[in-house]
Amino acid sequence: MYSEWRSLQLVIQSDRGHMSVLHSYPNNVGKDVAHAVVRPLGQGLNSSSVSSNESILKTDKEVKWTMEVLCYGLTLPLDGETVKLCVDVYTDWIMALVSRRDSIPQPIIKDPNLYVQTILKHLQNLFVPRIEYAHNQITLCLRVLAAVQKLAHDSANMSRETWEVLLLFLLQINDTLLAAPTIAGGLAENLADKLIGVLFEVWFLACTRCFPTPPYWKTAREMLANWRHHPAVVEQWSKVICALTSRLLQFTYGPSFPPFKVPDEDASLIPAEMDNDCVAQTWFRVLHMLSNPVDLSNPAIISTTPKFQEQLLNVSGMAQELIHHPCLKQLPQIFFRAMRGISCLVDAFLGIARINIIRERLPPYGISRPRSDSAPPTPVNRLSMPQASSTMNTTPPHSRRMRSVTVTKATVKASSGSTAHPPKVTHQTSTTSPLSSPNQTSSEPRPLPAPTRPKVNSVLNLFGQWLFDAGLVHCRLHSGMNRDGSMTASFIQILLSYKSCMTTPAGLDVRRKPSQISTENMVANPLFDANEFPDNYEAGRAEACGTLCRIFCSKKTGEEILPVYLSRFYMVLIQGLQINDFICRPVVASIILNSPALFCSDLKGIDVLVPYFISALETILPDRELSKFKAYVNPTELRRASIHILLSMMPLPHHFGTVKAEVLLEGKFSSEESSAHDKPVTFLSLKLRLVNVLIGALQTETDHNNTQMILGAMLNIVQDSALLEAIGSQTELNVGDNTHVSLKSHSRNSSGISMTSTGSSEATTPDSERPAQALLRDYDTATGLLIRSIHLVTQRLNSQWRQDMSISLAALELLSGLAKVKVSVDSSDRKRAVSSVCSYIVYQCSRPAPFHSRDLHSMIVAAFQCLCVWLTEHPDMLNEKDCLIEVLEIVELGISGSKSKTSDQEVRYKGDKELNPASMRVKDAAEATLTCIMQLLGAFPSPSGPASPCSLLNEETLIKYSRLTSTSKNHFRYFVLDNSIILAMLEQPLGNDQNPCPSVTVLLRGMSGRHAWTMQLHHQPRGSRANQKAFVPEPHPPPKGNMGIKFNVKHRPFPEEVDKIPFVKADLSIPDLHEIVTDQMEVQHEKLKKLMANQILYENALEKNSEERLSKTIFPDPDTECSPPPPAQEFQTARLLLSHFGFLSLEALKEPGNSRLPPHLIALDSTLAGFFDDISYLDLLPCRPFETVFIFYMKPGQKTSQEILRNVESTSNVQSNFLEFLLSLGWPVNVGKHPGWTGHISTSWLINTTGGSEEDTLSPDDTGGGIFNGEKNALYYADALTEIAFVVPSFVESSTDSLESGLGTQEMETQMDLLPSLLKQAPLTLELFPNHSDNLGNSQRPSPTQKSKRLPLGRTVPPLGPETKVVVVWVERFDDIENFPLTDLLPETSTGVETTTNSSTSLRTTASDKDVPVVFIHPLRTGLFRIKVQGATGKFSMVIPLVDGMVVSRRALGFLVRQTIINICRRKRLESDSYNPPHVRRKQKIADIVHKYRNKLLEPEFYTSLFQEVGPKPLNP
Repeated sequence: MYSEWRSLQLVIQSDRGHMSVLHSYPNNVGKDVAHAVVRPLGQGLNSSSVSSNESILKTDKEVKWTMEVLCYGLTLPLDGETVKLCVDVYTDWIMALVSRRDSIPQPIIKDPNLYVQTILKHLQNLFVPRIEYAHNQITLCLRVLAAVQKLAHDSANMSRETWEVLLLFLLQINDTLLAAPTIAGGLAENLADKLIGVLFEVWFLACTRCFPTPPYWKTAREMLANWRHHPAVVEQWSKVICALTSRLLQFTYGPSFPPFKVPDEDASLIPAEMDNDCVAQTWFRVLHMLSNPVDLSNPAIISTTPKFQEQLLNVSGMAQELIHHPCLKQLPQIFFRAMRGISCLVDAFLGIARINIIRERLPPYGISRPRSDSAPPTPVNRLSMPQASSTMNTTPPHSRRMRSVTVTKATVKASSGSTAHPPKVTHQTSTTSPLSSPNQTSSEPRPLPAPTRPKVNSVLNLFGQWLFDAGLVHCRLHSGMNRDGSMTASFIQILLSYKSCMTTPAGLDVRRKPSQISTENMVANPLFDANEFPDNYEAGRAEACGTLCRIFCSKKTGEEILPVYLSRFYMVLIQGLQINDFICRPVVASIILNSPALFCSDLKGIDVLVPYFISALETILPDRELSKFKAYVNPTELRRASIHILLSMMPLPHHFGTVKAEVLLEGKFSSEESSAHDKPVTFLSLKLRLVNVLIGALQTETDHNNTQMILGAMLNIVQDSALLEAIGSQTELNVGDNTHVSLKSHSRNSSGISMTSTGSSEATTPDSERPAQALLRDYDTATGLLIRSIHLVTQRLNSQWRQDMSISLAALELLSGLAKVKVSVDSSDRKRAVSSVCSYIVYQCSRPAPFHSRDLHSMIVAAFQCLCVWLTEHPDMLNEKDCLIEVLEIVELGISGSKSKTSDQEVRYKGDKELNPASMRVKDAAEATLTCIMQLLGAFPSPSGPASPCSLLNEETLIKYSRLTSTSKNHFRYFVLDNSIILAMLEQPLGNDQNPCPSVTVLLRGMSGRHAWTMQLHHQPRGSRANQKAFVPEPHPPPKGNMGIKFNVKHRPFPEEVDKIPFVKADLSIPDLHEIVTDQMEVQHEKLKKLMANQILYENALEKNSEERLSKTIFPDPDTECSPPPPAQEFQTARLLLSHFGFLSLEALKEPGNSRLPPHLIALDSTLAGFFDDISYLDLLPCRPFETVFIFYMKPGQKTSQEILRNVESTSNVQSNFLEFLLSLGWPVNVGKHPGWTGHISTSWLINTTGGSEEDTLSPDDTGGGIFNGEKNALYYADALTEIAFVVPSFVESSTDSLESGLGTQEMETQMDLLPSLLKQAPLTLELFPNHSDNLGNSQRPSPTQKSKRLPLGRTVPPLGPETKVVVVWVERFDDIENFPLTDLLPETSTGVETTTNSSTSLRTTASDKDVPVVFIHPLRTGLFRIKVQGATGKFSMVIPLVDGMVVSRRALGFLVRQTIINICRRKRLESDSYNPPHVRRKQKIADIVHKYRNKLLEPEFYTSLFQEVGPKPLNP
């Protein structure tokens, strides 16, 4: 920078201005003269009278002679007052440039600049160290420095020459005291901070008023390089460069750039009057004033200054002993402080620095930690970290940072390869993490760098050389390379040493056999003994590595970085991630903490580092305690950052497949014989190691946030594996002879890449002891991964996790996701998942009453929901008796609060139990599970499709499609069973059955929805009915023509023998008729005879006629033959059905004595006003939860909602992957014909619409997805338990909105007027009803993307809240996330649910930008996708499987986004106090209908009504 300018050091050294004429005389002469001359001058200054205070020096000659004496007096010993009086006089005289005083001689007042220049040169003598009376010298020096400060601040007429002399004076006194090796307790150690502080303060004043020329800058830079062994020098430099940077950023990047805040005390060092150009010039020069800060890691450079060499000559020591000078033991701390200062500058330029905390003095050894953005810090577990002393928290809270590790000279940490006695490291205790920032809690999201930040190349142009060199400080150099005198290896040397290590036999086993490694292969270091390797410089190196990681992670989308920077950065990471016996844990921790987004930033060639990062993660994640890292970092933060990196690497093996991972150094510097060890590995072969790390992390993780991220990653890898196998493109690993090669080929020994790293003593995963063949079989297929995941999660769900709500919810969500993975799994594994969930519910329900809370009940509800997912996805599980019994017992437990069968002997029947559920929410969840088991299993999707699990028939459509033109809704009979099921019975046949039989059509409206049944009464088997058309009686046998012989025989009443029997007296006791007949009786007797004769004749004639007629009649006689009656043609089928089901008993009709519930069977009066409106209202209540997702596309640089909405109008505006992503979320549906949720309540759940467009649903080929804006088409997904509408809002012309708004103004006023009357009526609805939808064409339907919507009056929306909608944003440039106008786009996300007429305001929008979860999807150049999730914070905030920072594949993106949306909405419903499940809402509405429309008839009247016709007239089909 100043190569063409001369330095002023020779001028300073040759300047004799500090010498007096008295130096030519003997010492006693000068001492006596000085005592005699100075005393009256000092007495005059200290006198209180005005006359005495006047100077006794009148002429120029007198003043100059006196100054010669004062100059000599400043060199005298401090045992008397002479030196003090000299200081008093000079500090008073130099104020001549500030103000006029009587004590100042007139010649000085007339020409102050000339005299002040001389005085400053004389004052140099005061700063020459004295051995005795050092305290007095410190006091006097501080007085002089204070006077110089005041002179520079307050003087308004200093000439350039005076300024230059003043700067040279400060440089000279600093060099005098600070250039020599530091002596403990000496003058330099006590004055260093003040000396360098005054130098910088005055220098900045000079820059403002008289900018120094280049020679002065060059001289300052050269001399400052000699003082760097003082901690105060680097600390003050860091302080002032940060203050300058704060001013520089204000005018360089404008007010929108995040301010770089520094303490007011530091900011005041920069004069307010310094203009912007001067700030920029000063900043750059001060930045380089420290020279190369990496030199601080090299004692050889620091100890080669002239003053050090002078010290060497004085003690006549050897060169090797010089670097062991005690003052050089502070170099590690100084080096760290310099790197910390540069790190703060980098953060300031990136816009991520919160506050400059340079003010704190570090202990002798510092450990690096990232800025507040580097990792979400978590409070340190106080059980694992020792408490700090009371003196540790003296730093103000806003600038408090972590105290660092202290290493004394005798406790330097030896390398693990050392053969000497290992020194012990002592750590200074701390209450916060050494690598964390206390300014941020663990729940805060990681802030993004400023959008207007400079490019990576620009930052590296400023700081790259220092950071790259510092990142490679003291890297282990192996034999086979050229030695270099410097301690910092160059880039090429690192390359050579890396290859030499790979090719040496010792290097091949360096990781597996650390105890066998000797120091013979190491290059002998001329500066340090092998037994005391200076790895305490690792703090500064770690800070540099972390800063580099933050710089490269701040890369913008599409930004190009110079290859030379990328290659050096990768080399730093390769060296920093060494996982062998020389592992540098602070560096590894710093790299991991600052690299969570490294694999998400689209860095070219970053994937070559995957094996190295895997090796580092294999050391960190499976280690439960991380005891060896606790000294440097909070273990929780380190694990979280490691998990973030793991999440970003999980899809790489499947994505790149058999692509070979070319290691950075592979084949570049190797000889032919070493090529056998350099076989490249495929990414697919790394899958096993990633899965092992993931499982090991899950087994050892204790933090709930970290655990949830791991659970999300597990579903990601399982689903991705399943989809990859489904498309048949997975390359199978050869499990034969090549398995050994595939496992060992990427065991990079020198870089620490090994398959056995998880088997170290620190790892706790049991997989470390399992053979590799078994691991391959377990994890190489989706089935193996799924089974292993189920086993791990279920085991911990019922042990460690069951009392942690957040982890339990995430684990249940993972199990729900695993249930949907389409791979074949044995029934035993599925039963394991179901049984574990059941056991989880039993445990939670059995917890003591004090533990029962809303959170606990939310966990139980979530478990029931998970159980429903498994049962609906695998309905055949309930075919097994033991599984069915277990599930039903859990349902019983949820509903009643206890099981009927508590042991093998004791059985408590359900009728004898009192209902005592854990809570009503638990009871509702158990009822929903029972409904799922009884009504959904094996019956979904229904014949009407997945859009509606219910029947699409209601009264109107049933009559319409059955061709019963003379039938109306009034012909239905309505009954209610058990206050929960409404029966609508139509007693007429549907007209499509030829055989008359008892038929009834029933519409059942229950808690689970609406179902239609047609029932017929048959007394014959189905097979007999198939071939028989009408009832025909059995045929009569044919008649016979031969009737036989007829004999005319007169039959006697008694046999003939009766006449032969003689009479006895008794026989004679009865007289004969003629004996008793009188004349009168004779007449009557004759008359009777005649009548009898006539009767005989008549009967004979009749018999004759009958015989004649009978002879003429055919056989058989149809008039006399017996035949069966004809079948009945009309039936009262409602009565028959109810009777057959046993509902017409007297007990069923009686009011329960001790209950408010109605009877088991009641009739409804459908003639009451509002009855059918309430029935339609009930039909509108959905029978399963519904969600809405609004998808936006954001191009680079867009900030307004109109720009974003217009993107989806054409395919040319969007990426092809976006359209593929849309179709992976759901299938297209026509809004006009769709019976399910469409994204807006005005067009949803329509069951009899015919006004839709006749053309098929358009494909998105001709649009950018805007066709799915909800007007005519939308994307839809549904399963048995939920339904989702995906809407892509598009731009709507403002004219349409204004027209609609104008037409609707009067309508809104009318609605407000009618509101009181509407509230008094039965609950009303919008145009959601079938009869209204019939009259609407598809073009007349309101668009859900329009901002103004007018809803018809007279009908109200059912209470469907709380609102559950999610926003998904496809961003082409990741930095645009902060500019996404969510607030402006919220009006486009209207679903109609937020609009209610049940409040005092007509239209109310309750959603805010903080309440809406947003999932950002950023496509990477590799074909993968980076995820960012933001939304409402709280205990329900973190939802899996997608978590912030995850990278997912193209295959699994749609599934994971959809599953995340389902889980987000379930969490929101769990958190809501006002949410009721769908079946509860329907149950409540049914109870309301019963209360309002119950037909209260007595038993006789009820029975009578069953025999009466309904409707205005009988039906004639």
